[in-house]
Amino acid sequence: METSAHHLAQFNVGRTVAPMDAAELADFRDGLAPINALADAAPGFVWRMVGEDPDHATDVRIPGEDLILNMSVWESRAALWDFVYRTAHLDYLRRRREWFQRLLEPIAVLWWVPAGTVPDLRDAKRRLDLLRTEGPGPEAFTFRDFYEPPAPDGQAEPVKAGR
Repeated sequence: METSAHHLAQFNVGRTVAPMDAAELADFRDGLAPINALADAAPGFVWRMVGEDPDHATDVRIPGEDLILNMSVWESRAALWDFVYRTAHLDYLRRRREWFQRLLEPIAVLWWVPAGTVPDLRDAKRRLDLLRTEGPGPEAFTFRDFYEPPAPDGQAEPVKAGR
């Protein structure tokens, strides 16, 4: 199996419908540790952001914003896709409207990082802002508007939506 020079980073944000300790978020809170453990054991998983509690990062914040953050790195698009849409994670994704306010701007962004590096929060926020202001491109994209990893010449090529 060929090792890629790049890994896929993902960052997503959400604003909860109630404080994290509220009863309305009990199922979400109870699912954090099992879903994160599922991610940690998933094929192609590389890294995920954690906070004070290694089971989740709900205490990590962007200064001045009241958002729940999630960031991780995966070996490939297929690895991330399979975790998001082909595991128990999908059950939680389907329930997101119970726990999170609907935001009108993009809440998730993907980008390539050199294998062996970990993205920082400032860069993740910059890429989400870039997606929001300029739309998808090689530096900030989505599953729907996806870009392949940079070629040795540094150019990233878009691929068609879907899998």
